[in-house]
Amino acid sequence: MKAILLAGGAALTLSSTFVLAQSAPESLLPPGFDDPAPTPSPSPTPTPRPTATRTAAPTPSATSTPVIQPLPEFDVADIALPDDLPSFEELEAMDTDELDELLGLKPRYDIPPAARRSLAEVGVLAPEEGGFATASLAGQPASLVRAALAGTRGPLVSRWGHILLRRALASRLAAPEGMDAVDFAALRVETLNSMGEYTAARAIAQDIDTGNWNGALTGAALDAYVATGDIVGACPAIQLQASDRDEARWQLWRSICAAFAGQGVRAGTELTRALSRGTAPAIDVLLAQRYAGAAGAGRRAVTLEWDQVDEITPWRFALAAAVGAEIPENLLTNPEPYYQRVSAIASMLAPATRAAGADRAAREGILSASAMVDLYSQIYAAEGTEGPAVATAASLRDAYVGEPAARLAAMQEIWGPSDSPAYGRLVLTAYAAARMRPSEQFAEAAPHLIASMLAAGLERDAMEWAPVVAQGSQGWALLALAQPDRQDSIGGGPLDTFIDADESAGQRKSRFLIAALAGLGRLESGTARSYSERVGIDLSHETRWTRTIERAADVDNAALVALLAGLGMQGEGWDRMTARHLFHIVSALNRVGLSAEARMIAAEAVARA
Repeated sequence: MKAILLAGGAALTLSSTFVLAQSAPESLLPPGFDDPAPTPSPSPTPTPRPTATRTAAPTPSATSTPVIQPLPEFDVADIALPDDLPSFEELEAMDTDELDELLGLKPRYDIPPAARRSLAEVGVLAPEEGGFATASLAGQPASLVRAALAGTRGPLVSRWGHILLRRALASRLAAPEGMDAVDFAALRVETLNSMGEYTAARAIAQDIDTGNWNGALTGAALDAYVATGDIVGACPAIQLQASDRDEARWQLWRSICAAFAGQGVRAGTELTRALSRGTAPAIDVLLAQRYAGAAGAGRRAVTLEWDQVDEITPWRFALAAAVGAEIPENLLTNPEPYYQRVSAIASMLAPATRAAGADRAAREGILSASAMVDLYSQIYAAEGTEGPAVATAASLRDAYVGEPAARLAAMQEIWGPSDSPAYGRLVLTAYAAARMRPSEQFAEAAPHLIASMLAAGLERDAMEWAPVVAQGSQGWALLALAQPDRQDSIGGGPLDTFIDADESAGQRKSRFLIAALAGLGRLESGTARSYSERVGIDLSHETRWTRTIERAADVDNAALVALLAGLGMQGEGWDRMTARHLFHIVSALNRVGLSAEARMIAAEAVARA
C-alpha cells in the first residue's frame, strides 16, 4: 500500500514539473477566439513573454520621479476686502437668514425650475369656468387698463357690479401690451383688496411663483394674507424676500415663519428680544408669541395684555382670531367696514360672531345668498348661542316652513322697516321668497319679495309675480327691468304712474328707471328724451369716461367694459351714482353680451335708490 502511495506521489511530481516546464498554457478554444481583434493602426513589437518556470525571477521595472510644480507667488496683502465687511461681533449677532444672504446662500425661489409656472396667463377663472376671454386685455393700451384698475379703490355701490368686477379680476388673463405680468397681477390684487375680496386676491397672488413677486405684489399679497388670517401661508414670500427690512410687522412675521419651519428656539429668542427692545407694540409681539407657540416648539404660556391698547389693527385682529383670543368689546364697539368684511369670511370665528358683518358682506356682494343661508343655519343649529343672530336664524327657519302668511311675516321681521328694508337681509331671504307662490293676498309685499329674489338672480321666479303687481308700481318697475328678452317698448302710462308716486329723494328711483330702461333699449328714443327732461337728467352729456366705455362696447370687449363699469360704480351708497353713469353702464354691458348683469344692476338701482 505504501508503494502505491509513493508511486502516485512520484507521478504527481512529474506531471507538475511537465506543466511548469511548458512555455505557455495551451488554449482549449478554437483558433482565433482568444486572439485580440486586429487594429488598423500599427502596434509596437510585443516583448517576448517570459517562460513560466520555478526559477524565473521578476524583472525590475523602472520608477519615475514625480515633478512638483512650483506654487505661484501670492501675497496676502494683495487681497481686497469690501468696505462693509461685518466685524466678528456683527457676524456673531446675525441670524441664519442674514448669514445666508451675506454669503449668497439664500434661495432665490421655492419652486424647482421644472415646476415653475408661466406668466403668460394669470388668474384662477378660466373662460370655460365663466371667466372672460384670456386675450381680452392683451391688445389694450397698458395706460388705460392701469388707470381703470388704479382708479378703483373702494367698495362699489352695486352688489351685482361688485360680482361682475370680481369675475373680471379673477379671470385668467394675459397682461395688456406693454405691461409686466407681475405688475398687472399686483394691480388686480390691490383692487380686490379694496373691494373686500381678500380670498380672491390671495388666489391671484398664489397663481404666481413667489420668486417672481415684486414689491407691489408682495405688499398687496401680504395684506390679503392678513385679512384671511393665513399668516403661515405668506411664509414662502417672507423667507425669499430681503431679511433686513425694518418694518415691525415684517420682523414679527419672520419669527413666526421660523417657528413653523422648526426653528422654535430662534423664533422665541427673536420675539423676546423684540418685546424687550420695543420693536413693535407689546400686544403685537405677544400675539406673535402666542401664534408662534402653536408650532409646538418652545411652547410657553403667553398672557395677552389689552389694557394699554386703544385701537385694533388688521394684524391684531388676524392673530387674535387665529389663536382664539377674545378682543375687548370696547375695541370693536363701532368697527370699521374692514373688520365687518373680514369677520364675515373668517371661518375660525363662531358663526354668531361672523353674522355681525355678514349683512354688509351680503349687501356688497362678498357673500352669496346661499352662503348667508348656510351661516344662519349653523347659528340655528348651535346650542347655547344667544343674541340677535339667533333670533334672525329662527325667523329664517320660519320663512321656509308653515303657512304662506306666516312665512311672509317671518321674512318681514328679518327685513326690518317696510319703507327701507336692509338689502343684506333681502339677500338672506332670496330663496325663501322664491318659495312664495304669487297671490293677490300678498300684492303689497310684492316689491320686497321681487327685490329679494333679484338680489340672488332668481329672475324666473320673480317674473311669476307679473300678473299680480299693478302697472306703474315698484314691483312692475323691477320686473320691467329684469325681464329677459323683452321685445316691445314700454309705454308712457305706467311711467307716468310710477313718477307721480315716487317719493324718493330727488326722485332718484324715477331717474334710475328712465336711465336703465333707455340703456336696455326698452324705451323709444322720443319717449326716453321726453321723460329724461321731465325728471331732470341729460343722458347725452359726454365725459372722458363715457366715451371710453362706449368705445369699449363698440369693439365688443366685455372685460374692459366690466373694468370701466366698476370704475364708474365706486361709493358706499346709491346716492353716489348718477343716472347718466347708470345709463352708460347698463347700455355698454347689454351691448357686449352681459345682458343678465345689466338687468340685475338696473333692477338693484331702482330697488335701493
